[in-house]
Amino acid sequence: IDANLFQHSLYLEKFAADKGLKLAKLIIVPTASMGFYSKKIHSLDELKKGDVITLSNDATNLARGLRFLQSLGLITIKPDLDATKASEKDIVDNPRGLVFKPLEAAQLPRTLDSVTASLVNGNFAFAAGLKLSTALKLEILDENLKNVIAVRADDIDKPFAKDIKAAVESDAYAAAINAPGSVFSEFQKPEWMKARA
Repeated sequence: IDANLFQHSLYLEKFAADKGLKLAKLIIVPTASMGFYSKKIHSLDELKKGDVITLSNDATNLARGLRFLQSLGLITIKPDLDATKASEKDIVDNPRGLVFKPLEAAQLPRTLDSVTASLVNGNFAFAAGLKLSTALKLEILDENLKNVIAVRADDIDKPFAKDIKAAVESDAYAAAINAPGSVFSEFQKPEWMKARA
């Protein structure tokens, strides 16, 4: 594989460090954000004590999910949360008495039939046929949580890598992303792309 597109910068950096790989970020691309999905409630106000919420169990996305829940006012987490070692033990206040169940990220959409809600990463929501517009809430992505195209560090200046970057920066790519009715039109754009609009 010469390039991939499946992770955000935080995940890429941790994975590369853990595996001893020399990988490099080529370019940030539009990204489907994490969503708070439910088939049982229509508003966060309906959440009650004991309601189960599933979220990703890998450390960086678990930390991300906890920060998202905090931004929604549902929990308070430790202020010095370590994104590489996060767990539900980092919750310091859970006023509604919600139950959080970390699971493999790819399984989260399937849990919606049995739990109150789930925090589903955009790529898994997309793969499961969930529309971003059906989420009760969507995460506002920091730049380091937007997906990147990654290559081997040694390949960053090779012609194929430059060609991929040029394709992503092209007017044709922007037109495809921004096309009305396109699923990609709901994706959050990277800062470089917003600056060109």
